[in-house]
Amino acid sequence: MIRILIVDDHMIIRRGLRQILSENPDIGDIHEAEDGSATLRCLRSTPVDVVLLDIALGERDGLDVLKTLHAEFPRVGVIMLSVYPENQFAVRAIKGGAQAYLNKGCSPDILYAAIAKVAVGGLYLTQEVAELLALNVRSDVDRGHPPHEALSNREFQVLQLLAQGRSVTQIAQQLALSANTISTYRARIFEKLGLNNPAELFSYAARHKLAG
Repeated sequence: MIRILIVDDHMIIRRGLRQILSENPDIGDIHEAEDGSATLRCLRSTPVDVVLLDIALGERDGLDVLKTLHAEFPRVGVIMLSVYPENQFAVRAIKGGAQAYLNKGCSPDILYAAIAKVAVGGLYLTQEVAELLALNVRSDVDRGHPPHEALSNREFQVLQLLAQGRSVTQIAQQLALSANTISTYRARIFEKLGLNNPAELFSYAARHKLAG
């Protein structure tokens, strides 16, 4: 029986996933956590085979939690399950140690297949994610690493939201952070990418297809 930990800051999502997973006879204990701290507390006290991890977790995003999980619990499989499309975070998630990246709109059959593969240490790649990984490898060979790959996970998330035309206030509300914190991330992004104004940011994002 596969033991699951669902990590999502929305109770209705956790309960919906629990209902779907409970219909599969191969899945045993199902646990829930609403943030990174609760996730670590659960894993340190409860045997788990697979973690279903959301990206948007408020103060500490799922990609940062993934880094900790990969370091502290290397044998636990992680499936990133997010509303964000594959072209935004899939490559970064897989490189960060996740064994699968699924959109929350995927079918239960795909979710079950990913869990079964990841539970035994395998890598589950949808066609979309496999193509993105192939393109990423080709890009690295052709032109080296682009500057945005040096951004932290949170900086990268803020970059994409800025590229979508979101204001600092809107991003702060979406990520449950203060406007001052987002402004700090914005300043770091401009510095690391060598940008001087929003127009250059939009141009950079369009060139690298980061707006989603």
